[in-house]
Amino acid sequence: MIRQPDLPQHPQRRSMLGLIGMVILVGMGEHLAERFLPLYLHELAQASTAVMAIGLLAGMDDFLSALYSFPGGYLSDRMGTKRALLLFNVLSMLGYLCVILIPAWWAVLIGAALFISWSAISLPATMELLSNLVPKNKRTLGVSMLALVRRVPKMLGPVLGGVCIALWGVEQGVRAGFMIALVLALVASVMQQVLITDASNPARAAEPNPLRLWGHMPVSLKNLLFSDILIRFCERIPDAFVVIWATRYISHPVSELTFGWLSALENITAVLIYVPVAFLADRFGKKPFVLMTFVFFTGFPLLLLHTHTPAMLIGAFILRGLKEFGEPSRKALIMDLAPEGRKAAMFGLYYLVRDVLVAFAAFGGALLWQVAPELNLKVAFVFGVLGTIWFAWRGRDCTQPVETA
Repeated sequence: MIRQPDLPQHPQRRSMLGLIGMVILVGMGEHLAERFLPLYLHELAQASTAVMAIGLLAGMDDFLSALYSFPGGYLSDRMGTKRALLLFNVLSMLGYLCVILIPAWWAVLIGAALFISWSAISLPATMELLSNLVPKNKRTLGVSMLALVRRVPKMLGPVLGGVCIALWGVEQGVRAGFMIALVLALVASVMQQVLITDASNPARAAEPNPLRLWGHMPVSLKNLLFSDILIRFCERIPDAFVVIWATRYISHPVSELTFGWLSALENITAVLIYVPVAFLADRFGKKPFVLMTFVFFTGFPLLLLHTHTPAMLIGAFILRGLKEFGEPSRKALIMDLAPEGRKAAMFGLYYLVRDVLVAFAAFGGALLWQVAPELNLKVAFVFGVLGTIWFAWRGRDCTQPVETA
């Protein structure tokens, strides 16, 4: 363990700096190399094996992201957030080493199991650390700023990875990218241990059984979870087919390049609304902004159903970007409603239940699309309406009385 320097004047500022540095550096390495893994697998394996390996890699990303959330929360409660985050960094570095040292497709899959879901396994600990560092009345703003910080490596990482491939080719370039990712993760670990002051209590009893922990989840948080599951079905049912609808199906389809610009417009819209909405949510309560987010989720498949021109697609993708309207508010509300002393584990349980169930939505969406693309969008809209109504009726803000399960 690295000894922290004696700088007691601003422990919260130093901890926040350590958290931001960790998110940027580890995220940079994650997006620098991971985005190009399908190309790397294509180079390493024969054609038929490469297709299978790429499919397994994509499936692992979704499946492990769902499964890793709960152990990430449990380990944070058991070890303390600071030590847990160090462990997660070490696991990522072992995964990077596996890819660097063993140039084989199966080694990529083994390594990916260790690093591909760093964001999912570290999210509960990161959120608990943030909730300890930020006053409760500014928690949504803190989550929003962290969301903005996370977008920095998402934008810069693939660019740096592309430079590595341009210089050294796919095989050597991807391995060079993982070497850079390894160094960045090491620097992030040192920064994290030096700067972060852990306010959590690692000596507390952590609950390893998700079924038992479910009994400690407040009714208000269960209601948020139930409505969120319905809303995510609304999102995921058509998600993979939006590009097909826009570029192939509508009466005036757009090019793939135009679709890329529409996706960029969606992200720009999300970035622009993060901070102002977070400021308002911290002042006036989180429920109205979460509810408005659910309305935007619900409206997208309905608007897309009636969209057949490029101009209308612009409006649809702006609406899709607005679905981030209250996402930081929702994450902050989870932390507000979760019991004290179990926030990381409860956050992990929430995402475990939600993401495992929502994983089936994509398969259902494919079946609906085969019947009729319009049916896919209509069913998604119905799920959105149900989720929105449920949260409007049963959802609670952190300022309202919280029922216990």
